[in-house]
Amino acid sequence: MSFTITPRLAAVLSVLFFILSAAGTADGSGFGIFVQGASALGQADAVVAHSDGPSAVFFNPALINDLPGTQLELGTTLVYPKREFQSDATGQTERSIDNIFSPSTIYLTHNFSDKIGLGIGVFSPFGLGTEWPDDWQGRSIATKSTITTFNFKPVVSFRIHPRLSLSAGADILYFDAELKRKIIVNPALPDMEQAFSGDDTGFGFNVGLYFKITDRIAFGASYRSPVDIDVDGKAEFDIPPALSAAVAGIETLFPNTGAHTQLKLPQMVFAGLSTQITDQFVAEIGCRWEGWSSIDETRYTLDSPIGVPPQSVEVQDRDWHDTVTFMVGGKYRINETFTLLGGYLYGEDAVPDRTFEPAIPDSPSHLFTIGADIAFENFNLVFSYGYQLQEDRDKETNFWGSVADGTYKGEIHLAAASLTYRF
Repeated sequence: MSFTITPRLAAVLSVLFFILSAAGTADGSGFGIFVQGASALGQADAVVAHSDGPSAVFFNPALINDLPGTQLELGTTLVYPKREFQSDATGQTERSIDNIFSPSTIYLTHNFSDKIGLGIGVFSPFGLGTEWPDDWQGRSIATKSTITTFNFKPVVSFRIHPRLSLSAGADILYFDAELKRKIIVNPALPDMEQAFSGDDTGFGFNVGLYFKITDRIAFGASYRSPVDIDVDGKAEFDIPPALSAAVAGIETLFPNTGAHTQLKLPQMVFAGLSTQITDQFVAEIGCRWEGWSSIDETRYTLDSPIGVPPQSVEVQDRDWHDTVTFMVGGKYRINETFTLLGGYLYGEDAVPDRTFEPAIPDSPSHLFTIGADIAFENFNLVFSYGYQLQEDRDKETNFWGSVADGTYKGEIHLAAASLTYRF
């Protein structure tokens, strides 16, 4: 029996696509995650220029000189993304499968003196995912896309002047991907499933600055270097018995094989200007630049060629662009126990129209946040909530063809909690 496989479905290009597919982002472009502490979320991440607890290890380690003694912060965030697709071809609406993600954080800071501070953080700077039904219109592009990362970050901060602190540190990042899609051999036959899994560890560095311009106004900035990831993994094909019986020799066309690719996770710059408006009220405006143009062109290989015709190497255009995110937030201390948090964030999207696809339905987003900080003698409890609304995004015939053309809508609910203990 003869059969045909569309070039894009049969090609090895899906392997790299899988590696970059993690659309359940939380207030970040591309597949960045910035829910790195309940207090920071409550202030829409506008915490680069004022001291806000051990999560400063992530946002600006130069702030840890203002954290007395030894402090430990444990936190987690429940992230509930909802995606919706309305097809141009049929007018029907399809929804992503409900999943709840829970990126968690651990931060520890210690001040040896008023001039030297040490911090350690463990968190997930990239990841989450998107899952669509196995029979949805765009299943040949993506069904499940999950990326998990863990970043170990040791930092040291020096107060070189009563008004100026500088920090430096390392980033050790573990990257793991598990991603799936369907291959449509013949519409009359069952689909086969392609699954990719792979991992690697990369290294980078970070620096930070904190400058008190006046007693009430301060400027903060931090930089995170890019991280190179060389992914070694495997591509596996689940061929249904009915398909195997109908298409002789299909197993030889789609063998399970080793797969390899490279990507450069983006460099980032955080900056903020804070002001102590009153003794009870601190506010900050800030921005974050993310260098997603590092996802420009990608080359990947399979140990054994697959498809018709067989392919083992392919270069794929991505053409992602750098993004800027703007945020404003602050906290108001009602009394010695209760502090209210609030903020707003607007983020640009990194994926252009010509390479936009459903596993990464990135779009401009608006994040609205509230929270409460409850202080006790030796510890603080913080609870916060964020609602992220993503602007509608249209896919028209582009690099991925006309498959799954239509309108993509999205929203994300975030609920965070953290506990900080002061030794």
